[in-house]
Amino acid sequence: MKRHLNIDIETFSSVDIKKSGLYKYVQSADFQILLFAYSLDGGPVQVIDLACGEGLPLDIAAALQDPAVVKHAYNASFEWYCLNKFYYSPLDQWRCTMLHGLYCGYTAGLAATAAALGLPEDKRKMSLGAALIRTFCMPATPTNKNGYRTRTLPHHEPEKWQLFKEYCKQDVVAEMEIERRLSAFPLPEREQKLWELDQRINACGVAVDTGLVEGALHCDAVVGGELMTEAIGLSGLENPKSVKQLSEWLTEETGEEISDLQKNTVAELIKATNNDTVRRMLEIRRELAKTSVKKYTAMREAVCADGRVRGLLQFYGANRTGRWAGRLVQVQNLPRNYLETLSHARDCVKAKKVDALKLIYGNVPDALSQLIRTAFIPAPGHVFVVADFSAIEARIIAWLAGEQWRLEVFATHGKIYEASASQMFGVPIEKIAKGNPEYELRQKGKVAELALGYQGASGALITMGALDMGLAEEELPEMVLRWRAANKRIVDLWYSLENAA
Repeated sequence: MKRHLNIDIETFSSVDIKKSGLYKYVQSADFQILLFAYSLDGGPVQVIDLACGEGLPLDIAAALQDPAVVKHAYNASFEWYCLNKFYYSPLDQWRCTMLHGLYCGYTAGLAATAAALGLPEDKRKMSLGAALIRTFCMPATPTNKNGYRTRTLPHHEPEKWQLFKEYCKQDVVAEMEIERRLSAFPLPEREQKLWELDQRINACGVAVDTGLVEGALHCDAVVGGELMTEAIGLSGLENPKSVKQLSEWLTEETGEEISDLQKNTVAELIKATNNDTVRRMLEIRRELAKTSVKKYTAMREAVCADGRVRGLLQFYGANRTGRWAGRLVQVQNLPRNYLETLSHARDCVKAKKVDALKLIYGNVPDALSQLIRTAFIPAPGHVFVVADFSAIEARIIAWLAGEQWRLEVFATHGKIYEASASQMFGVPIEKIAKGNPEYELRQKGKVAELALGYQGASGALITMGALDMGLAEEELPEMVLRWRAANKRIVDLWYSLENAA
């Protein structure tokens, strides 16, 4: 018969876990486990004060690697990896209560899940935890008041330390009660195995071309400085990157109220203006605000000593669908590249040849953005094998709803955009081909497929770029109605799910 060990630990590291991730955090030379709270087989929670010299009981240390003892923790990825720096504890012996909650439709946070389950106050997480973590788990800012120390130890704040021990203890209490309540809906074994695979993938990580990363950051800083200087000269603004300052300047220059400087707004303003100075300021704004280049900063923050970035994906991060979610560098949203001379561009960036990049590629931030994918590199003697599911969301919704005509499309020619347009507009699919006037309907079928399968409407069509494709906003409601009329089983599925909920 299996025994159960519920665990929560508190730790210290000088590495910022939010910016650098779990793996670099734990690999830091000053990483330390401060507190180890546990309950064995539902017994009273014990707290081992490792920071003050207490040792882990021998039976508990043995239980960490005993296959007859199942280890439980909330966000078990953290406890498992941290403990394996000092103790051996096989991954397949661990169960993650956070994953169990995500599987059941709850959010990732311990406090939020406890509240959603209606746990009584004595079973919930203590609210003062964040402040205690800042005190004991992170480096201290040296001040005259604290004697210029860089870390707060238990003897510096003894009363807070006792509270911290209670906080750690209470996390085990909350985790155990959540798991008890969720046990009526057990996590399938296949999801457990996928979670274990995910831990191994994340712990392995992927190599990064650090030379390219550093070169890209250098080039971006140089070009960014030049753009700022140009923008100040054009506008006279103290800080052209300030949304407030630039919006006010644009309002004054154009005579129109500029409410925001989001990507789509800037693009529309560039198209509409006849003022060369305004246009150039907007172009500079677009380049300075290019968030994709910030992925290089994320890589530098997260890369471990061996040149690999770890923890890039979170299993069940998108909990409603059970899909992975991107973390740190956000690899699920990498810019595409279309440069024909990627290798040469990489060489220029690694050599920090800014002038050469300008001469050959013109727009340096755009070139840097296109090179982000190439910063991830295979190990020597290996290659990347990349695959993607084709029209996965459209396939899944068709299968779930039993929308037969769509299933037949995927089982045969696979041209779902053309087939959707054919169903929506009553045009034979053979006519929706290049060279025919009906081919323009394919674009409508495409945007409809991208936007409408999961109860999207006109707003979703706009978000997916319907207006950029040349569609008029007034024709969007009719497109929604046509798509829904062609996919009645999918629409029925939506409302069946709502009624069930």
